[in-house]
Amino acid sequence: MLQKPESPIGVFDSGVGGTSIWKEIIHRLPNENTVYLADSKNAPYGEKSEQEIIAICIKNTEILLQKGVKIIVVACNTATTNAINILRDQFDIPFIGIEPAIKPAALATKTKAIGILATKGTLSSHLFHETAQKFASNISVIEQEGTGLVPLIENNLINSFETKQLLQNLLTPMVAQNIDYLVLGCSHYPYLIPEIREIIGDKVTIIDSGCAVAKQTEKILFEKNLRNNTIQKGKHYLMSNSDPKTLTHLVKDIENTVIDYVIF
Repeated sequence: MLQKPESPIGVFDSGVGGTSIWKEIIHRLPNENTVYLADSKNAPYGEKSEQEIIAICIKNTEILLQKGVKIIVVACNTATTNAINILRDQFDIPFIGIEPAIKPAALATKTKAIGILATKGTLSSHLFHETAQKFASNISVIEQEGTGLVPLIENNLINSFETKQLLQNLLTPMVAQNIDYLVLGCSHYPYLIPEIREIIGDKVTIIDSGCAVAKQTEKILFEKNLRNNTIQKGKHYLMSNSDPKTLTHLVKDIENTVIDYVIF
């Protein structure tokens, strides 16, 4: 498949959460066009089996390829850790993945204890355990499934009492174990940072992968001679297979954006 510099960057996630990654990409690469696929109907991926996740990721990739994308960012930790190797084997297009930023947290911790807030699908994946073993074998890694958080974000209940209460229940035991870094292992979770900060205080550093993914996307585009060198601002097409109300709310400040409800 021939990819062209003016073609859009494709991004997909199990819903609206990946827009936290997408925003980092368009901030770093403002002249790039993008296509974002919000698979909210199947959110969260973290509760599905590996085979279900792989099948969904293949379908998402095929939809983005039909839109003529030049590179695909898998803006979902669960999808990356379970399916990205298969996607790379099956499709002739560059893929950028996202996984919990265990390495920087493990290298920087002073208390020798870090927390990972992620979905079940990410925490149980082979890639996650391989990464944790490689970089965090000599420290305490406190894993916490964020069960229930993704549906709340998908329904635009970020500031709700229910969300804050759930975060309190999930995070308080982690803080009690003296973590000094909290790794957000789901692209939905950066939208909860203000609420998380209220609970964990200022002594715990929060890490997410958005900036690193944007840098890697820029690097691969440069290496593949796929940078869009136009001086015009990029145009952005976002599609959702569920009510796009939350998606619209989260990207309302982004220029040149079109949002569609699409059945897929």
